Amino acid sequence: MKRLKHTLVPAISLLPAAQAIAEVTPIEVRKTNGCGCCLSWMNHLKENGFAPTGEDVFGGLLVRFKLEMGVPQRMVSCHTGLVDGYVIEGHVPASDIRRLLDERPDAIGLAVPGMPYGSPGMGPEEDREAYDVFLIRQDGSTEIYASYPEG
Repeated sequence: MKRLKHTLVPAISLLPAAQAIAEVTPIEVRKTNGCGCCLSWMNHLKENGFAPTGEDVFGGLLVRFKLEMGVPQRMVSCHTGLVDGYVIEGHVPASDIRRLLDERPDAIGLAVPGMPYGSPGMGPEEDREAYDVFLIRQDGSTEIYASYPEG
């Protein structure tokens, strides 16, 4: 009986690590070469259970990619992510991406247009300017998905 306890303890102690690995969500990020805020946003994703991979894309091709993915021109930002069938445009907080993946709405994805100061990857959150995260519907219409007040 003692032997059984000793063999179970290491196996049980591995469960949290195995669970953490299982919860990591891959996300592909298309960005321009050397963009510091894109890399900072990708670090934000890593810190919040995502596994981002980056692909550098020349400016004109990146704009074309965004349009092909259904991102309305008024919603464009500096980088575009693809995660589990959804498009993530700009500095969208990881918590909103996680909510999107949990709720699974019939949508293209989420966007934070422009580059609002204090959004993930764009400076300290406590000094942020107010910004909204938009849900992009299949028809290109948008609605506010989350709002972040001035910090």
